[in-house]
Amino acid sequence: MAETPAFRVTPADAAQTQPAIPTSAVVATVLGNALEFYDFTTYAFFAVMIGRAFFPAHDPFISLLLSVAAFGVGFITRPLGGIVIGAYADRAGRKPAMMLSIGLMAVGMMLLAATPSYAAIGLAAPFLVVFARLIQGLALGGEVGPSTSYLLEAAPAGKRGQYGAWQIASQGAASALAGLLGVVLSFLLDAGAMQSWGWRIPFIVGVAIVPVGLIMRGQLQETVDLGARTTHPSAGHVLSALLKHHARPLVLALMLITSGTIATYIGVYMTTYALSTLHMATGASMGATVVVGLCLLAFGLIGGWLSDRVGRKPVYLTSKLALTAVAYPAFVVINHHHTLGALLLMSALMSALNALGGVVLVVIPELFPKSVRSAGLSIVYAVAVTVFGGTTQVVVTWLIHATRNPLSPAWYLIGTSAIGIVAILMVAETKGVALAD
Repeated sequence: MAETPAFRVTPADAAQTQPAIPTSAVVATVLGNALEFYDFTTYAFFAVMIGRAFFPAHDPFISLLLSVAAFGVGFITRPLGGIVIGAYADRAGRKPAMMLSIGLMAVGMMLLAATPSYAAIGLAAPFLVVFARLIQGLALGGEVGPSTSYLLEAAPAGKRGQYGAWQIASQGAASALAGLLGVVLSFLLDAGAMQSWGWRIPFIVGVAIVPVGLIMRGQLQETVDLGARTTHPSAGHVLSALLKHHARPLVLALMLITSGTIATYIGVYMTTYALSTLHMATGASMGATVVVGLCLLAFGLIGGWLSDRVGRKPVYLTSKLALTAVAYPAFVVINHHHTLGALLLMSALMSALNALGGVVLVVIPELFPKSVRSAGLSIVYAVAVTVFGGTTQVVVTWLIHATRNPLSPAWYLIGTSAIGIVAILMVAETKGVALAD
């Protein structure tokens, strides 16, 4: 298969002259992605209470299962969002696509926060929750591609890695915030108050952030020069061009995102792991999510900064090789000591190494020309998160049960890290290479 233009060396991006975009623009751009992880972490923390409120059953396990299933429904519409909103961003501009995705996100979050319980409105309650999750999935599926493309296209010369890294960093910040809020509420409210109304507070906080994002995104400058186009391609044309001319980078991008997604969701799983496998206290277990989030924030930014200096591939390879080396020993330490210190330290180590590999969110859009950049990243990200992110906790739980080995998550992490290593070796270095038009 012939190489696509994105793999050819073109004049260095030193030729780019745009000034640094303001901090407010970076915040506005990554806010939607942050809300995705905030929503995910919050729902995971309060899944039991959500199940009781909307999916009452005689068996508590069935109630929880229905609650988790309702959350999983949101993954179904992600690929559709990636295709529709991602392609929309490539033909109509990044800004309108980002406004659309965060607007849909607001609708979904408001429905989830405001829907009365099953006891109040009966079967309408679970139907509204499922509908909210479908809308959220559609919005989130189309969020990453346009926003990441915008960051890279607006970044000043030699700083694409630093700006693009804010996507993975925003995920960490949101996870840490959700974790801290969960810990605080667990100490402030008793079980009755938490079940009655306390679990809604984090979702209301998320809804309150959305209008700020809408206002800030409304002030962004467009990075796609629509006036210079002689034609305005349809969404079908964008997808056709992507599949016909850029199949190789699509496959490699899917491998890279899959590897990182599984590592990230194993990090999110550490709270459940501490509760169900290590039988640690709830407050201590939630601390793992806070630590994982803070490491994603700090080391995601470090990885982006380093990639602008030494290259994307060296940073990613170092990240994945180190994660492969420490995964098994880290789980051994956690299981041997059964202490909060061991849990937090080893979770932090694995999360920090995975965060350095978050530089793939810079590499992937650099592989595609502007005409299909947003759709390319949106689709592979949505598919990877749906298929692998949405199943990671199920797979890890099954592995532990089937093998009777609490160390089995380490092998899953090692195997999927190898996928990323193989993929990055087949990608040309993109540092200092101009973005293709």
